[in-house]
Amino acid sequence: MSGAIVMQAIGLVKRYGHVTALDGTDFELRAGEILAVIGDNGAGKSSLIKALSGALVPDEGEIFLDGNVVRFRSPIDARRAGIETVYQDLAVAPAMTIAENLFLGRELRKPGIPGRLFRMLDKRRMLAESMAHMQDLQIGIRSMKQAVETLSGGQRQGVAVARSAAFARHVVIMDEPTAALGVKEGNMVLELIRRVRERGLPVVLISHNMPHVFEVADRIHVARLGRRAAVLNPKRVSMSDTVAVMTGAMRPDELPADALA
Repeated sequence: MSGAIVMQAIGLVKRYGHVTALDGTDFELRAGEILAVIGDNGAGKSSLIKALSGALVPDEGEIFLDGNVVRFRSPIDARRAGIETVYQDLAVAPAMTIAENLFLGRELRKPGIPGRLFRMLDKRRMLAESMAHMQDLQIGIRSMKQAVETLSGGQRQGVAVARSAAFARHVVIMDEPTAALGVKEGNMVLELIRRVRERGLPVVLISHNMPHVFEVADRIHVARLGRRAAVLNPKRVSMSDTVAVMTGAMRPDELPADALA
């Protein structure tokens, strides 16, 4: 796969006292792809994703977006740059409606004086746009006025995915989106991830679920000991060899050349 590079990191370093979480790691996300990020506990994948989403500031190295250096001081900076993250714990407000959750922190105000002076919310427009976003991703929910707490786990994840897809301009990052879901709902979320890519947004998928990774990923970034060990082509490498590279039981140069992406 050879799309243009949308997001890149070169030589990222992050230390916590004597512990080195990122040890000069590199990263590359291409246009129109689903890039899976895998790694054992302590491999540095969480720190990498936090750096890319603005949740931590690396000590060294640079992050590029569309070829330009970016410096995120907070997740808000990353969101302003068009990077949306769906976290494992969802970060939805259960008591609020679907429409309210989709526009949480980005509420639309009524035009003219009611919005500017009295800060009145344009609930009708938010409702209509929420419905359009959910239909666009083919998420079957009857009413945008439902409280999120009335939804199943897969549907809640759908709300979080729809919110990220609605506001992302560059990249959607998904942190273990199927971790707490059963088989049916996990498959529903995988289908959502494909639809986000079809809309033209590249997706970074962090997952421990290797069958899910192999089902949807175009390339697999293997994190190991704070560095990028390899980038693999899931169509040319087996699951067992991928795990072997991830755990250090096999070196990437022991794989066939076409296994590297």
